[in-house]
Amino acid sequence: MGLYDRYLASRVRFAGQSLPETVALVITERDLLEDGAYETMSQFLAWAFEYGAKQVVVYVSVLDEEAIPTLESEFQRVETPREVAVRTPDDGRQVETPVQVSIGLGGKHEFATAVQGIAADVDAGHLDPEDVTEEDIEERLIFPTAPDLVIKTGAERLSDFMIWQSVYSELYFTDVNWRNFRKRDYLRALRDYQDRQRRFGE
Repeated sequence: MGLYDRYLASRVRFAGQSLPETVALVITERDLLEDGAYETMSQFLAWAFEYGAKQVVVYVSVLDEEAIPTLESEFQRVETPREVAVRTPDDGRQVETPVQVSIGLGGKHEFATAVQGIAADVDAGHLDPEDVTEEDIEERLIFPTAPDLVIKTGAERLSDFMIWQSVYSELYFTDVNWRNFRKRDYLRALRDYQDRQRRFGE
């Protein structure tokens, strides 16, 4: 770790501010086609848990659905410090592992699936429409955990990402492309997070 990185790390550790417990990363399939992309991913996950994260959600937006099986296979080989669950549009089971990966599974699709589940319960008489709550939706989401911090590399655009869960998240955009993302960039995201006053919609 270089001198500047050590300086940033000391500011993060001794700032007296909380660190995000759930960190989300938004990248694209093109990012993962770059040389060293999965090595960077392994490092990113290590940094996140080193600095207090309990869960990490990685969302990969996909334009070419034929690339999904390859991306899924590559993720299974990523070295991680915690258990990983990878979900695609064909596998909508709920996950609450420390590392949650979404490949091509958009927030709109996830939300629509949750609503369909509620509609089915109402139709079966298990749930009254007037009694439907936010919790009923959340317990049917594939990724039920709300991120504290969302990091997007390369552009100020989130794509179709965790529409419900990220409503109160702190968003951090960096011009740094994924292939160039370093520990100092992650530490900068943490410092930015610590400098904010979270209001949760208030």
